[in-house]
Amino acid sequence: MSDTHGHSHSHGLDPQAGRANRARLLITIGIVAVVLVAEVIGGILSGSLALFADAGHMLSDLTGLLVALVALTMAARPATDARTFGHRRAEVFGALANGLILLVVVGFVVVEAVTRLVEPTVAAVQAPLMLGVAVLGAIANTAGLLVLRGGAKDSINMRGAYLEVLGDLVGSVAVILAAIVILLTGFERADAIASLAIAALIVPRALGLLRDVIRVLSQGTPRGTDVALIREHVLSKPGVVSVHDVHVWSITPGADVFSAHVVVDRVVFSENRTDQLLDALTECLADHFDVAHSTFQLEPEEHADHEADQHR
Repeated sequence: MSDTHGHSHSHGLDPQAGRANRARLLITIGIVAVVLVAEVIGGILSGSLALFADAGHMLSDLTGLLVALVALTMAARPATDARTFGHRRAEVFGALANGLILLVVVGFVVVEAVTRLVEPTVAAVQAPLMLGVAVLGAIANTAGLLVLRGGAKDSINMRGAYLEVLGDLVGSVAVILAAIVILLTGFERADAIASLAIAALIVPRALGLLRDVIRVLSQGTPRGTDVALIREHVLSKPGVVSVHDVHVWSITPGADVFSAHVVVDRVVFSENRTDQLLDALTECLADHFDVAHSTFQLEPEEHADHEADQHR
């Protein structure tokens, strides 16, 4: 005999909050896109590699904001027979593309920056234009932060978007400092140094994104999840004898899924207390481990003995 039970522990915002967050994202996407174009044009006209590096950073963050917008939209779409977990995995593929774009940008910036440090470019960097575009970027990023601040308090997705724009602001500040150094001292290598600093900011994020993508697509245990502790919690419930075939994975970061076979004392079945046990198990997973969806198969001891290829 077996009993399965699914529990959905949703942390989604209400529809009105979801619409407000979509509006925030759309406004910020517009701001970032305009500054991105300005930085590309400014980088070409001024000869500033730092502006181009920051534009690459902003391109990545624009992709991240678009992924956040898609994630909000996809999360609202119901699951179907063809996609039983819905469409949230689209966020993971977006993160994969974002991570690869970042690595390409970093590779180009590092090679060009090192070349400029070793062999300074003949063309002078137009520091006044570089400074003006960087200040525009800083102002726009600050505006984006103010727009996103309200949603960042209640949504992991919006908090990620907020941090992406904050990273853009740091990049803009680095370009401003490099432009000021060039204006005051004529030390044009400051542009290449700022480019390397921005690349250094990008690398951890790129590697983090790709690491998270690999973990999700390989169905690895979600980061920060202690499977041994989950097993202890399950075993602590009255009537539970043992637990096996424990699986924990993610549909997308922040949407964890759990399943397990739970061997139960026969008295739980004879007294019809399976519903109470299932409620206790699912509430435990949702409240203590923030698992979005959990499934348990309850088994009497004699049935568990018949199962082949059991694992912890």
